[in-house]
Amino acid sequence: MKIIIQLLAENPILLLFLVAAIGYPLGKLNFRGANLSVAAVLFVGIFFGALDPSIKLPEIIYRFGLVIFVYSIGLTSAPMFFDSLRKKGLSYNLLIMGCLLFAAFLSIGSFFLFDFLPSQAAGLFSGSLTNTPALAAILEYLQGITPVDMLELVQAEPVVAYSITYPVGVLGVILAIIFLQKLWKVDYQAEVRKHNYPGASYEPLANQTILIGKDFSKNVQELIEEYHWNAIFGRHLSDGVLELTHRQTILKKGDLIHVITAREELIALLPVLGYESDQHLNYDLRVYDKFRVFISNHKIAGKRIREIDLFSGSDIMITRIRRGDAEFLPHGDTKLMLGDQMRIVTKHEYVEEIRKFCGDSFKGISEFKVLAFGAGIVLGLLLGEIPIPLPGGVVFKLGIAGGPLVMAIILGTLGRSGPMVWTIPYSANLVLRQIGLVLFLAGVGTRSGYAFVETLRSGSGGWMFLSGAVVTCLTATLALIMGYKLLKIPMGVLTGVIAGMHTQPAVLAFSLEQAENELPNVGYAMVFPVAMIIKILLAQFILVYLAGL
Repeated sequence: MKIIIQLLAENPILLLFLVAAIGYPLGKLNFRGANLSVAAVLFVGIFFGALDPSIKLPEIIYRFGLVIFVYSIGLTSAPMFFDSLRKKGLSYNLLIMGCLLFAAFLSIGSFFLFDFLPSQAAGLFSGSLTNTPALAAILEYLQGITPVDMLELVQAEPVVAYSITYPVGVLGVILAIIFLQKLWKVDYQAEVRKHNYPGASYEPLANQTILIGKDFSKNVQELIEEYHWNAIFGRHLSDGVLELTHRQTILKKGDLIHVITAREELIALLPVLGYESDQHLNYDLRVYDKFRVFISNHKIAGKRIREIDLFSGSDIMITRIRRGDAEFLPHGDTKLMLGDQMRIVTKHEYVEEIRKFCGDSFKGISEFKVLAFGAGIVLGLLLGEIPIPLPGGVVFKLGIAGGPLVMAIILGTLGRSGPMVWTIPYSANLVLRQIGLVLFLAGVGTRSGYAFVETLRSGSGGWMFLSGAVVTCLTATLALIMGYKLLKIPMGVLTGVIAGMHTQPAVLAFSLEQAENELPNVGYAMVFPVAMIIKILLAQFILVYLAGL
């Protein structure tokens, strides 16, 4: 055993890949339809870290992983963040503020019930809600009021409480989500179809050639506006002439028109226009060809379709865009991203020109500009270091988690700044996100494992662990019940809100795998900054209030 401990302690790279190799497949194991997902890496890290205090990964590993993870998440969340914030942001943040106050009340209750020290109760609050900046604020406050000769001893009190409650602060939230999603029989894909969150996920598209049943006095654009259709009208056959449908096209009885839209939308518009036709205009390639093309040209990535002159031509039509595993209908304001796959209908002579213009390189979409990615992270780290004064003399910083996240949302919304393309291909984003998260979880797990076990062995360790579990589980359960049952927040978004309330990337990763769409990113990004500030303030309030009793 000593040989194994020495080997792992002296080879951090070996330790890292061992934790990842065991934890990642372990998280895939299903137990009654649920699993720990990538969060299992954290608990495997705790196991190895508990073997000996020398078995721990360098701090730089988990910090590096955290930055990569949150920055990638921010770029993914950007297209839907501001739209959702205008619609739902206030209610989401009020929900988490109320639940965090409830968590503070429970932490204060544990002080009276188990005779904890004030600093331990504050550390318990920070660990149960997995917030390192809150712990840092506690330590900073203690440094200002504690004699130098006692400082090390006093500052160890909240750190011990934090270390023993942090692991259950992750696991408790995951277990609450698993239990309630099974109890409520949540259908994440049905939620996506029911609620409109642009960019999160998309319903599979259907296409149909329709025989027009009557003469219309209004053109196609006016019909779309009148009936609020979300559809693309492609080929149009009228009086034997085949052409692409334009905004000013007026439909006549007996015309054929090809429509691409979601299945439910097709069912709604079909009675208005006419009847299903046995002919399939999309198979008629005599005049117009159809093909798919990759966006790998950095010159057009980040631009809206209406800003690209080539796509404004009357003989070129983009009928759908595939991003990752989802297809959706394009519009003039749709921003093209590296890695997007477009379905285009155009005349045969334009095909090669369009392929060359778009890039259409699979190798190209597997790469990204390291300069832009690195510059974005540098800006995020600098943003995280800016001191923000708060009432009561408290100074708040977004830190390495909040700064890159906020900056990524800003840059992802911009898309590009002159020649600098801030977004990265979807496939590259997923890889970076996963690598960053594994580094973060393995690092945090190994570094807290030994302290976790040692604290459990101490006299108050068991009660501290139990108190942390109660704070974590009750707070998460309350937020889930209020959000899902009272505020009617979709479970996919709500699990992201819960992850943001706990400022916990591991819970976010678990939520993303459960939902199998990007909705959790919406909730996480919307509440993360507010949750961070509130927890920093409440942790210090608990310490000051209890110390004054």
